[in-house]
Amino acid sequence: MLFRQTWRCFDSRPLAALFFSRVDTGEWLTRSAVWLALLLYVIAEWVKAARPGGQFDTNTTGRWLNTLGCAAFLAHVAFAFHFYHSWSHWKAYAHTARQTAEWFGWSWGGGLYFNYAFALLWVGEVVWSWASPISHRARSMWMTILVRVFFFFMMFNGAVVFARGAGRWFGLVLCLLLAGAWWPRRKTRGYHTSE
Repeated sequence: MLFRQTWRCFDSRPLAALFFSRVDTGEWLTRSAVWLALLLYVIAEWVKAARPGGQFDTNTTGRWLNTLGCAAFLAHVAFAFHFYHSWSHWKAYAHTARQTAEWFGWSWGGGLYFNYAFALLWVGEVVWSWASPISHRARSMWMTILVRVFFFFMMFNGAVVFARGAGRWFGLVLCLLLAGAWWPRRKTRGYHTSE
């Protein structure tokens, strides 16, 4: 069933219709907020990767981008609860269960708790990076790896697996860019040839 759903992304409509179809305000706000959040996060990770040591410095653009990405994600959650779930956890749970059943044939809404954990983790990362940048930079590698694995898991599922149409391709590009930002880089020496 997953494979059948995956190939639905090859929509036969004209490309313009994929991007400019009629969308109501609530849907537009909800989707725009999450795409903005993910884009800002990926850019922040690239800014961080470009810095020596691959960490946010005390006054870096990357930390601001990460903070704005987190704020956009929280706005996405608020929009989703307002426009789709009438501020009801149980409606959100039922919606998540329907989506999971559509993709995997298993009616389970527990993925909503992963979304809650993702929001809390992202807020925690932002607060920690501002409250104590030195300890945030000095945390152990296993903690960084756990955070990255969870962020990537959530991003891949939200932006690729559960996305539709052209959004799935944009999500895939974002995931590949994120993996590229985290890819270990070897330091190269500048070799000069004399002529």
